[in-house]
Amino acid sequence: MANPTGESESDAVRLDFDRRLMLQFRGSVVTSDAGLLAYRELDDAIGLTVMASDVLVDARTGKNGRHALAGLFRQSVFGRLAGYEDVNDAERLRHDPAMRWIVGGKAAQGCAASPSQMGRFETQWLAAPENLSAIADLSGQWIDLVHGRRPPRSIVLDMDSSVSPTHGEQEMSVWNGHYACTCYHPLFVFNQFGDLERCALRPGNVHSADGWDGVLKPVVARYQGKLWRIYFRADAAFAMPEVYEFLESERIKYAIRLPANRVLQDRIGYLLKRPVGRPAHNVRRCHASFSYQAGSWSKPRRVIAKVEWHAEELYPRVGFIVTNMSRPAERVVAYYNKRGTCEQWIKEGKGAIKWTRLSCRTFAANAVRLQLHALAYNLGNFLRTLATPEPIKDWSLTSLKEKLIKIGAKVVSHGRYVAFQMAEVAIPRQMFQEILRLIAELRPQPPPALA
Repeated sequence: MANPTGESESDAVRLDFDRRLMLQFRGSVVTSDAGLLAYRELDDAIGLTVMASDVLVDARTGKNGRHALAGLFRQSVFGRLAGYEDVNDAERLRHDPAMRWIVGGKAAQGCAASPSQMGRFETQWLAAPENLSAIADLSGQWIDLVHGRRPPRSIVLDMDSSVSPTHGEQEMSVWNGHYACTCYHPLFVFNQFGDLERCALRPGNVHSADGWDGVLKPVVARYQGKLWRIYFRADAAFAMPEVYEFLESERIKYAIRLPANRVLQDRIGYLLKRPVGRPAHNVRRCHASFSYQAGSWSKPRRVIAKVEWHAEELYPRVGFIVTNMSRPAERVVAYYNKRGTCEQWIKEGKGAIKWTRLSCRTFAANAVRLQLHALAYNLGNFLRTLATPEPIKDWSLTSLKEKLIKIGAKVVSHGRYVAFQMAEVAIPRQMFQEILRLIAELRPQPPPALA
């Protein structure tokens, strides 16, 4: 930024089409991300950054650090939430008034961290083994804090993999034939509220279910004994005997898509004959439920088949689901179909948070970046599920970023306070006040006064 404090009026820009118009650039007295202050309020109400400060180890040994670990952590997470996915963006963000007040401490009256400081923080300090392990656990610990305010009776876990294309010499970046690109192949576990329970970065050429136990088992261990029921859904990549046996040993109800084979097709042969008569205009759908044991299974399990006849298609669409649920077949299929919301949340992470931006050289540094993106995603989703008024309850993270976070504001400093004069375009004052009211309700209640 050439002049972070702004330009003088003599440097104002005139427009030739109408000389009455004059452009003035105010630099650090104007922000385009004033809506981040609502997320900072949520952070303070729940204690998210406080928890992060407790579990992360500060690798600095000197005593003249300008920014506290909590401030650097906030700058990383909140910057990603606002769409600034690269540490180079810190060159501008360090002067942004909204970011300076979010970071806090000396940054409020000065500057936030520079790109070099953020680079060391993310690629060296957080990439240390103890911090990388701690930050991988942090998403689940944040969710536990949220559940303390919104206790669920049961939890539904959806597991899926995704692709993060790479465009350089990143360590362990490998060609993946399925996605037809050089990439990483991360693994995710979400709950039914859209919160990202846990994720892990993997090389690009691994199987979709590779390392499932290192991601799923810590999540299950957190919930065991605290909930009435745990459910699990996944696609055919996770249809493996070791997955079934683990879920059954933990008394988790599951529905996992099962790849078709000749034996399964023969079991429902009577449903694969085209119905007699003129083709219907609507979809004809039928189900079957039977016991089946593959050669690698230790015991028979329940399999549900769904057969759909579409009007303009010659052959039916057939799908199989293996499950230990006792519900009717139609209900199990309907329950499994809701797994599609997991794919939608992955798309939101890619679009709104840009968590595919993994451009560091080392694998450990990229693993840190993925975890920071995951925390930014969860912070955004917490506000969406906990503190959005009814008119914007169904907004996606992308809509919230574009309309709530990206509120322009002029910053006016007085002797005793600082005012953010915020624009009222998509989010009027009354709605912003309602968001803050809902956040205030999440704060721990003070103990009752003694008589």
